[in-house]
Amino acid sequence: MTPSFSPHLVNHPFGDPGLYVDIRWSRRALLFDLGDNMPLSPTQLLRAQDIFISHTHMDHFIGFDRLIRVALGRGKHLRLHGPPGLIENIQGKLRGYTWNLVDGYPLTIEAREYHPTHIQPAHFHAKNAFACKRESIIPGDHSHVFPVLQEPALLVKAVALNHRIPSLAFSLEEPFHINIKKARLHEAGLPVGSWLKEVKQLIVDGAPDSHIFSATIYVEHRKEERVFDVGTMKREFTTITKGQKIAYVVDCRYDTDNEQRIIQLCQGATTLFCEAPFLEVDRDKAANRYHLTARQAGILGRKAGVQQLIVFHFSPRYTGQGDKLHREAMEAFHE
Repeated sequence: MTPSFSPHLVNHPFGDPGLYVDIRWSRRALLFDLGDNMPLSPTQLLRAQDIFISHTHMDHFIGFDRLIRVALGRGKHLRLHGPPGLIENIQGKLRGYTWNLVDGYPLTIEAREYHPTHIQPAHFHAKNAFACKRESIIPGDHSHVFPVLQEPALLVKAVALNHRIPSLAFSLEEPFHINIKKARLHEAGLPVGSWLKEVKQLIVDGAPDSHIFSATIYVEHRKEERVFDVGTMKREFTTITKGQKIAYVVDCRYDTDNEQRIIQLCQGATTLFCEAPFLEVDRDKAANRYHLTARQAGILGRKAGVQQLIVFHFSPRYTGQGDKLHREAMEAFHE
């Protein structure tokens, strides 16, 4: 099975937190946190229209400036999703620069703050020198796991964790996975090609089996127009299985409430990216700093029933000891 989501950490485990998720079959990516993002090329940054911010401590938000610098002058609509205070912090960042020559630029920034009882949206337009325009409040219950971005092909959920401030953890999942039977296509004399993206999109969008569509295919370098119906494509040339799920958890301490929220959010994830700043021997320091130990990360992954655990956000106090943090997490994960 070719996965729909291709995730990788933006930096090495001792670097700033950040997760970049490439969405296969589309020119799109999702970005979780905005720490130092120099390892990402401008092209990669521009593919990330939706950015999910856990909180705005410096190591999670300093990359906002580079994102705007790369996007400035391009017809982009960026959407930032985050905790209370996100709008004010974006406004503070933007006020640090002079914008007298950008009135003809098409960049728009949309921010959505998730409070326990509502969403506070706001917009910043380059044409207005990025003046903040707050929109009407949207009521909603965000006291537990809640949806942040919902589309036919993917769903992003979040939950607020205790870091002495709200720190959002996120999950990304697809409702189901569509795999193309390439051998069956070959038997039928049909080529593998970009036309299959439309097939997948129709299935994801819930097109009825009777829906007829035309596709441009290339058979032995000859361009041909063929007509298909969705039902036949589903039955003969695809396999539909359980979808992929990725979870991202950073900056929270280990307590009963956080544990329950993390397990609920991450349950059954294909991959959990979880912070592990401290060794278990320093668990009191971890608790005082509202962070996890590597062992606690492993326990959370095991209790949530995730398939794979990747730990990161290591404290610099353990420089040269990354293997110890990794080993401690894996031992707890596989207990």
